[in-house]
Amino acid sequence: MRRILVINPNSNESVTAGLSESLTGFAGQAAIECCTLHDGPFGIETDDDIARVIPLVVEKIETFPDFDAYVIACYSDPGLAECRRQFDKPVFGMQQSAVESAVAIGGRFGVLALSDESIARHLHYIRMLGHEGDLAGELPLDVTVDEAANDPATLDKVVVAGRRLVEEFGASSLILGCAGMAAIKSGAETKLPVPVIEPAQAAVSLALNALR
Repeated sequence: MRRILVINPNSNESVTAGLSESLTGFAGQAAIECCTLHDGPFGIETDDDIARVIPLVVEKIETFPDFDAYVIACYSDPGLAECRRQFDKPVFGMQQSAVESAVAIGGRFGVLALSDESIARHLHYIRMLGHEGDLAGELPLDVTVDEAANDPATLDKVVVAGRRLVEEFGASSLILGCAGMAAIKSGAETKLPVPVIEPAQAAVSLALNALR
């Protein structure tokens, strides 16, 4: 069976637990292991946080070379370009994977972000990916990574902002723009009228396709 390593670049174990829960549906298709970068920040929320974890992500893949593919489980895709240059095995980032999945659904997609600072970073990346025209809009939840993973109120915020993106911005699908939201995908999808994309799931799906 193929082995995929999902790397949570922050040091918050509850985020890793949420990722593991989100990826249980792939059991039988691949052996998926989620790990935490204990030297990373507690949450990746700033440009400095991203710069700090890039060498840690590269080091983690160097330390575990026996996996068939790797997923960087942070919505800013820290270290993705560096890892793709350095390693021969496939490496996937959450944001790129989620955007590609949303584009495949059709229509324009909306993104639920942690903060306005996150949105500025995401918009720059979406332009780099060539999908600015596919974006309906992006709204901040005004939560931290830890709150996204552990505060039950985050689901309510996702639902309220998600409905705005659908009704006011015309989004045909919604992306959860932080690994901390991984475990609330099913709850959000039952309360929202469009598909909800959990980016780690999107990345693992692309990894499996690449390994076939």
